[in-house]
Amino acid sequence: MEIIMPLFIAVTVVFGWVKKVPLFDAFVAGAKDGIRVLIKIAPTLVGLIVAVDMLKASGFTDMLCEMITPLADSFGFPKEIVPMVLLRPISGGGSTALLTNIYKDIGPDSFAGKVASVLAGSTETTFYAIAIYFGSVKVKKTRHTLISALAADLTAAVTAVLTVRMFL
Repeated sequence: MEIIMPLFIAVTVVFGWVKKVPLFDAFVAGAKDGIRVLIKIAPTLVGLIVAVDMLKASGFTDMLCEMITPLADSFGFPKEIVPMVLLRPISGGGSTALLTNIYKDIGPDSFAGKVASVLAGSTETTFYAIAIYFGSVKVKKTRHTLISALAADLTAAVTAVLTVRMFL
């Protein structure tokens, strides 16, 4: 596995050399474009990070978890994954920390651990993705994107529970 990246780089360099592409010039042009994109999306990204931190610091996410846990429990959701279901669309790092805590506290082979694993692999950091993709091209009206993406996240959570119940 350690050879994959060096091999990829070598193949890219050889391919560029064979096709007579000015590799260094192409690399520098790509780096310049990358910096331009970074400058475009930085304000959106900073705003998103501040909003996420404010939600966590205010205790809103904890309050929401407490409200949803009884309902989730009645549908067979493990109560341990409720915070992850709520945090995953907002913060990839935060949900990964919750996943790690589930592994430490309950175990990766527990029902909640398996559901959390499936959930981590089948959902997206929705708000981050929308902020980055739409922000980079200056789209102001996302229309139905957020509702559709959150519905997909909820569907993934339900499907994760059902899949683990059926197959694992």
